[in-house]
Amino acid sequence: MRLGKKQELFAQCLGMLITHMYFKGYKIRMGDVWAKTGHSKNSNHYKKCAADINLFKDGKYLKLTIDHAEFGEYWESLNPLCRWGGRFNDGNHYEVRA
Repeated sequence: MRLGKKQELFAQCLGMLITHMYFKGYKIRMGDVWAKTGHSKNSNHYKKCAADINLFKDGKYLKLTIDHAEFGEYWESLNPLCRWGGRFNDGNHYEVRA
């Protein structure tokens, strides 16, 4: 799959994830979605295929990987290319393998 199609898949899945989070009663604030610096050399943030999502419930910032586990599993269920950062100790990271 070409990069442009992966970016489209990422955008579609990200919209579904955000909707799912709000449906479950959470609020979010976006962290890095597209970045030019600050991540590992081959980061999918540089390819517009990754997002860091800051999760809130009842006004409390949920920063632990376990806080994202339900959504990480949901994310991975959307497409085989969807990978959740909780599998590598980055719980608020959601990406499509690019």
